Amino acid sequence: MIKLHPAIDNGFPPAKPGFTGGTLKCHCASDPVTVEVGSQTAHNHACGCTKCWKPAGAIFSQIAVVDRNSVKVTSGEDKLQVVDPNAAIQRHACKDCGVHMFGRIENTGHPFYGLDFVHTELSDDEGWSPPEFAAFVSSVIESGVSPDKMPEIRQRLEELGLHPYDSLSPPLMDAIATHVAKQSGVLAA
Repeated sequence: MIKLHPAIDNGFPPAKPGFTGGTLKCHCASDPVTVEVGSQTAHNHACGCTKCWKPAGAIFSQIAVVDRNSVKVTSGEDKLQVVDPNAAIQRHACKDCGVHMFGRIENTGHPFYGLDFVHTELSDDEGWSPPEFAAFVSSVIESGVSPDKMPEIRQRLEELGLHPYDSLSPPLMDAIATHVAKQSGVLAA
């Protein structure tokens, strides 16, 4: 059986009712970067893009969004650096171990401005929202996965209940289109 991501491969628990967040920790054995997330995440998904951080050996990353106001670096802030300052999502990674702690959109005109992207597998806390779908599935080819593996990958994602898309899920694509339509005046703001 093909391995996609260690937090996804064996299934995943449902969200815990009333869960209000937890602590994310980088992979450094001493003086790790820690980030407090003060709310439940949304739109958790497997992501095949080549920008998101993936644990060693994983084909996909696992990423969710949360209100940026609920994300606070609690230790090791001096160890964080932005991976690509030109990217829409400013991924803040630990300089020592390379783990992405959170991604933030600074462009106030971006449809997802106000949301941060986090990797809940960096937390020992139980209760996070589970992954709901797989995004940018074909992009795993760009990271070196053989194209002949794609039918097996898509089948495994479906078995796990993660419908594969080569973009974001329809509700997220609708949110982007709605934002653009409001900005252009096609829809009332």
